[in-house]
Amino acid sequence: MRDEGDVGAAVYGRVPARVVLRGEPGGWHYVIVDKASTEERHGLAGPGVRWRTGGGNDPEPPWWRRRLADAAEAMRETIAWRLTDRTFAELGVEADIAWFAVDDPVSWEGLVTLRDPDPARFPGRAAPFLITLEPGRGALLPDASLLFSTRAPDVWATLAAVAERCATAPPTPSPVCGWAGHQGVRVGRGRLALSTERGADGVERLGEIFGARGPGWGGSPELRVRLDGIDLLDETAADVVALFRELGHEVVRRGRTVRLPALGLMLSEPEPEPTADGDAVLEERFTGVSLQPPSDDAPAPRWARG
Repeated sequence: MRDEGDVGAAVYGRVPARVVLRGEPGGWHYVIVDKASTEERHGLAGPGVRWRTGGGNDPEPPWWRRRLADAAEAMRETIAWRLTDRTFAELGVEADIAWFAVDDPVSWEGLVTLRDPDPARFPGRAAPFLITLEPGRGALLPDASLLFSTRAPDVWATLAAVAERCATAPPTPSPVCGWAGHQGVRVGRGRLALSTERGADGVERLGEIFGARGPGWGGSPELRVRLDGIDLLDETAADVVALFRELGHEVVRRGRTVRLPALGLMLSEPEPEPTADGDAVLEERFTGVSLQPPSDDAPAPRWARG
């Protein structure tokens, strides 16, 4: 058995058959088993991968299993993305994983099925999900518009239609401090989230449009966010900032966020990822973008969303 932290480091051409995910107090890990029964063990990093056990016969708090279940769900998604990226790079095919619980929520096994690659893997073969931001007004979606004057019921109906179009789970409400309502959906490997706020007239309307997409392939359909012809999540962060400055916009940087106050726009860079030798590597592209109505007293965007 080999123990490798990078799923892309496997021997070229191995065909995966099963995946096993296990959670232990020392951390979560997964094992890929190929058709020749060769195993590869991979550690998992990130929030929720380690926990402390109580002393003696201390009972688990009532929320503990829910926390483990949420962590396991996120890790199954991460594993699925990593494995299908690997099989595409090595074999030219995608890998789908059918998971079933062995010991819910800390032990899972998945059967791997290979299929033809997604057309979105190849430039020009699949249309992206394009969000065109219009500062002060809202945004245009492929089949709808989201205006800051849109009332909450229509905001959530539009988001539900996006989920149906993208064949992802429907939106569910989640509390976010500072907003009257907040819901989000998956778009490929990205996320579109909307927040509402209650105006002085007591009516709840759209208050923020948020799009996020991590590094690497963006999934199908790929989420893209554009403003003034600039692909905010596709161009390098330095080029995006330079283009806005050339257009005469004030650009304010604070830490890993860039704000354009006159537009109500904020862009975020990801947390630096540590490498094997301990150095931090910063992704060159922005991974989050938020648009609000330009206002001095508008609530600040929230980049960490469930």
